[in-house]
Amino acid sequence: MGNDAGSPQGPVTCGSWIRRPENLNLVVLGRSRRGSSCPSLLEIFSFDPKTTSLSTSPLTTYVLEAEEGDPVAITVHPSGDDFVCALSNGSCKLFELYGRETNMKLLAKELAPLQGIGPQKCISFSVDGSKFAAGGMDGHLRIMEWPSMRVILDEPRAHNSVQDMDFSLDSEFLASTSTDGSARIWKTEDGVPLNTLSRNSDEKIELCRFSKDGTKPFLFCSVQKGDTSVTAVYDISTWNKIGHKRLIRKSASVMSISNDGKYLSLGSKDGDICVVEVKKMQIYHYSKRLHLGTNIASLEFCPGERVVLTTSVEWGALVTKLTVPKDWKEWQIYLVLLGLFLASAVAFYIFFENSDSFWNFPMGKDQPARPRFKPVLKDPQSYDDQNIWGPVDM
Repeated sequence: MGNDAGSPQGPVTCGSWIRRPENLNLVVLGRSRRGSSCPSLLEIFSFDPKTTSLSTSPLTTYVLEAEEGDPVAITVHPSGDDFVCALSNGSCKLFELYGRETNMKLLAKELAPLQGIGPQKCISFSVDGSKFAAGGMDGHLRIMEWPSMRVILDEPRAHNSVQDMDFSLDSEFLASTSTDGSARIWKTEDGVPLNTLSRNSDEKIELCRFSKDGTKPFLFCSVQKGDTSVTAVYDISTWNKIGHKRLIRKSASVMSISNDGKYLSLGSKDGDICVVEVKKMQIYHYSKRLHLGTNIASLEFCPGERVVLTTSVEWGALVTKLTVPKDWKEWQIYLVLLGLFLASAVAFYIFFENSDSFWNFPMGKDQPARPRFKPVLKDPQSYDDQNIWGPVDM
């Protein structure tokens, strides 16, 4: 989905994956206005995992009113049934997705608590979908229950200007960063500020993502120190920095982590992306100049495939298949387990048939050994004629 100068549509400003309940992966893209004849749009595209491509035409399109402005950011609810779009007019709007792939529609709804709150840099749902957060360019941070919209936190001076934020896997914490380089941790249950991450005076914490694998309680942060960009790791049990590593050459503009927490990805301000395996913090995929010479605005892992979606104003939306080791499918695991079970059954049968007895007791000196193979079916007549117990003295 490129941004051709001759295209009748405006440039892509944001995008996100939608994981539908029927295990269908879709992509929603926001386009800004171009001139007076091309309005701002929201478009839904299907994704083909075999060709790693989006459909050539959208499944459905929603045209935004001129007074609503352009799409700025999109966050999709974990259920895949709806998403929230932050608009340049300073409001957020809810969109509900109806129908299946062949007949899909978008229904827009107003969110009263999020009307006229000013331009929002970041919006996000918690992992369990029970909370919603919005971080404004004016530094105002809001946390609300979803879908009741009950206000948990309404802090107008949380930051100088919110740059990035992310919920923890258990939805207990929210990390937020500021354009001045600071980063804060909030408890989402009551909105209490819990901690401010430590940093040196010449360091700026810009981006943040919690680990999502359920075993490593870490917070990853992109830290800028002069011209050098490193990824720092914080232990969320103490909020102390435990290490850092340089992963990308240029300054990072966006950070993302896969749903299973196995991979972390960074997008740079000059169009590169790198994908790192979290366990070893080693680079498994690097795409140079994917969005040549331009800032990557959004970067997100596909929920069900090792594919990432990236967007930029200059180059539009791109889907990239990652060169990472293939994951075991569920049916492959069951097949291996079945094979191990059958192999053990065959080994047991061979052992049983070739042993003198089941318990492998030593046989008497003059006792004949049991035949190696005995017939499955016997002659009933011959069976009755035999006295297997021998003579019995009464």
